[in-house]
Amino acid sequence: MSAVVGRPVGIMGAGACIPKKIVTNDDMAKIVETSDKWIVERSGIRARRIASEEESNACLAAGASREAIRNAGIAPGDVDMVIVGTNSPDTLLPGVGPTIQHMIGAVRAGGMDIQAGCPGGLCGMTVAAGGIASGIWNHVVVAGSEVMSRLVDWSHRSTCVLFGDGAGACVMGPWREGLLKVTHADMKADGSHKDLISFPGGLAAEPATEETVRRRRHFLKMNGAEVFKFVNRKIPAYIENFCESCGITTQDIDFWIFHQANIRILEGIARRLSVPMDRFAVNLDRYGNTSAASVMIALSEACADGRIRSARRTLVASFGAGMTYGALLIES
Repeated sequence: MSAVVGRPVGIMGAGACIPKKIVTNDDMAKIVETSDKWIVERSGIRARRIASEEESNACLAAGASREAIRNAGIAPGDVDMVIVGTNSPDTLLPGVGPTIQHMIGAVRAGGMDIQAGCPGGLCGMTVAAGGIASGIWNHVVVAGSEVMSRLVDWSHRSTCVLFGDGAGACVMGPWREGLLKVTHADMKADGSHKDLISFPGGLAAEPATEETVRRRRHFLKMNGAEVFKFVNRKIPAYIENFCESCGITTQDIDFWIFHQANIRILEGIARRLSVPMDRFAVNLDRYGNTSAASVMIALSEACADGRIRSARRTLVASFGAGMTYGALLIES
């Protein structure tokens, strides 16, 4: 069952916080053996944003959350919960959620992190929808925030060229006329493919030692070819089934906010679902893969430029490490 039942849930406002530093493909070619042509042909990425030493994960998440709160027309003191989807927290303890709860002045709110790969922001929206629909919370800030540039191996060209930093956020609350309405949400996982994307070193399974550092176990590992195969095999059918559970078809979706991982993946999904590419949000050419922040940044941009408001139905979907994947339906 994917329907959000109980009290109707709406999106009240959104925001984003993007690092100022732009690193182009030509800049990457000075670091690893690559070229603008090689990167664009394989991913569609032309540039990415990289956080400065002064820009932490929490700083980015707080900036996006403050903008979302302003656009929602509420005060920080009205927030009941702060949820942050992230795979690159500043510290394992404390989490980013409670850290930015203090930074944004949400004095009444709880705070927590969700680590669910790239769908982390989407998973946070799903958790928030359940809490609001049931009456546990009234106003929830959901952020997706990443500084993946500090976790990738900058000597490994197949991964370091793909990722960027940034944060997006939204405020969710009880739906009323004029708000975007969250009507359905779903999350899935297939742990049999858990090794396709991993960060093996530094925690309980492999505590940090000289050996783990020497073997470069403290960097993101990704089997890009197998991830590509998994997504193209699994996600189109999943999205069709999700739409069926919503009582619609993929042709009833006017606008798509899909995880910004690779333009070839987006094109493959669009082709298999017979959906024109002009219905998809695309910002990976400017930001690269921002992991859990990806759909949250795209959601913020779509709210700002009015594209999501002009669509009757918007589908948000993501996939990532775990392997995890999910979808959420928004009606305007």
